[in-house]
Amino acid sequence: MISKKPDNNRLDQIVAEANRNAAQRATGYRERSLKMYPWICGRCMREFTHANLSQLTVHHRDHNHDNNPPDGSNWELLCLYCHDNEHSRYLEADQQGNSDSGSNSTKHATHNPFAALQGLLKKKEG
Repeated sequence: MISKKPDNNRLDQIVAEANRNAAQRATGYRERSLKMYPWICGRCMREFTHANLSQLTVHHRDHNHDNNPPDGSNWELLCLYCHDNEHSRYLEADQQGNSDSGSNSTKHATHNPFAALQGLLKKKEG
């Protein structure tokens, strides 16, 4: 077996790209919030370590993922379970017409799959 010598230029490019990606991730709202707040779920108070940090999420209080103020005032650290629960409650309230606007914005189905059933049954009988 002939061993192939590594391409140092290619390896340097890969390492440089990995460093750029890491720097870009460090400026994201998740990384900023993890530096800003203690690693504790804001609802159930479960504590997190490096070993299980992937289970801690950043919740946007106003549900707008583009609203990321530098002071972190729109963020709340929640575990996966509490985060799912929060979004489920928000969706349920919206479906029941309890949204901020106070109006029922739920869209109802307009398609009736049985609209022509009577005619089809009569054809089959006849």
